Amino acid sequence: MTILKGKTVFITGGSRGIGRSIALKCARDGANIVIASKTADPHPKLPGTIFSVAAEVEAAGGKALPLQLDVRDADQIAVAVEKAAQHFGGIDILVNNAGAIKLTTTDNTPVKSFDLMMSVNVRSTFLCAQACLPYLQKSSHAHILSLSPPISLDPKWLENNVAYTISKYGMSLCTLGMASEFKKWNISVNSLWPRTIIATAAITWLMGDESVKNARKPEIMADAAHELFLTNITGRCLLDDEFLKERQKITDFSKYACVPGEELMPDFYVEAS
Repeated sequence: MTILKGKTVFITGGSRGIGRSIALKCARDGANIVIASKTADPHPKLPGTIFSVAAEVEAAGGKALPLQLDVRDADQIAVAVEKAAQHFGGIDILVNNAGAIKLTTTDNTPVKSFDLMMSVNVRSTFLCAQACLPYLQKSSHAHILSLSPPISLDPKWLENNVAYTISKYGMSLCTLGMASEFKKWNISVNSLWPRTIIATAAITWLMGDESVKNARKPEIMADAAHELFLTNITGRCLLDDEFLKERQKITDFSKYACVPGEELMPDFYVEAS
């Protein structure tokens, strides 16, 4: 019996990419997975819906609840969290995976894009944590995980995409603050970020299909998240391979490469080694 068997994991943006991979990894332990995402109907260009991932979760050994959710809407968040808690009898883990990205300079960032990134990234992280908090307080194994980077004040990470960077750093600041604030309830709060780019729809949209050859598979983030959920670590902003090396003593990460042998591209906010 694993620690996650019967635990309820609420994942925003869970219909594809890293969110889907985390859902399936936890499902293999017999967890209850709430797939909370906007994509209820098939997208013309992107794979996956909340229903297709729910079917995959059930096939993997978990229980699934697909919920259509726009994380920009505070009322929708409250309703989705309540539905999930009623359906499964509580919430044990929140994964803030939904994200919006537009890498533009200050003069080229429309107000609409600024507001979208703030709403989907930092605002939804705060509101989802706030909505889940009453249920996490009752859990014997409570975690909040946000997919956001370690914070560096080097201006190079800000100068050409101020809006996006502050929206992602805001998520990490939520991690640091909530980890301290929620310690009295034994709620672990952490952030996780990939060392290299991950083969997701967002990356191919930004960099083109060719970028996949320089990327790792989403499974490395799922494996790192799963490992984190087995601990009581809190208040850390972690890199995926660094954490797996620390916990599992892994030194060969070649199985995660989309194209073995190709040079990997560092993700945003990660120094090239």
